[in-house]
Amino acid sequence: MLGLFAAAAIAACSPPSGTSALLDRAERIIVIGELHGTTEAPQAVGEIACAATEKGPVIVALELEDTLQPTLNAFIAAPDEASALATLEGSSLLNRAVQDGRTSQALLALLNRVRELKAAGRDIGLHLFQPSSLTRGEGLDQAWYELNMGYLLGQARQKRPDARIIGLAGNIHARKTAFADYPDLGVPAAGHLPNRETLSLKIAQQGGFAWNCSRDECGVNPSIERYDAEARGVILAPLDDGGYDGVLALGPWTASPPIGGED
Repeated sequence: MLGLFAAAAIAACSPPSGTSALLDRAERIIVIGELHGTTEAPQAVGEIACAATEKGPVIVALELEDTLQPTLNAFIAAPDEASALATLEGSSLLNRAVQDGRTSQALLALLNRVRELKAAGRDIGLHLFQPSSLTRGEGLDQAWYELNMGYLLGQARQKRPDARIIGLAGNIHARKTAFADYPDLGVPAAGHLPNRETLSLKIAQQGGFAWNCSRDECGVNPSIERYDAEARGVILAPLDDGGYDGVLALGPWTASPPIGGED
């Protein structure tokens, strides 16, 4: 009986406000666009995914190289946190040449959240959709990269048609329409998915800091306050000329350093 109570405590969800209405929508793919390297974005995705598992199967889709899929499958199948961390030894999650914020300590906490939910009996899994050097052609521009990324993200839906897909990617990839000012970019990854099944949210910039790469260097950088500082939660209203279906307002960001340290 004690074990059952422990599992229930692990699985308790704390999603942002508005998540219930979000999950009542018909769209099966929810793509959340972030600026990399915040504590808040991966945490919110983990809690939205947690709430979604109360309604049915869930796949958490992440902008990480598809070649890491076997490693992270082993991570979420591990019986405890120490065993899970051991599966990452030698992987690019711990040893990236450029620390751009994607492999943050907050991302590790999200992975562990998925592992705990799975261990508690929830039907949840991971799917990686960043094209690696093995899955993208050399010499092709960003438009082809976005097409490839959209294809890989769509595979999450095709492999588990019964599941809700909760994706986290850079906010450019999460956009559904092309940028008029950047024609060479083409249609972003989310725009290659069926519109009727895809809902895109952009995480609001409300100040604070993130660990990402500026023009000068990678590290802790300030975030400009571009959105109502008091807003919180899921706000469904089209923005950026239909590029997104709404925003996810999490307040000022906190920078999350890389999993493998700051070097």
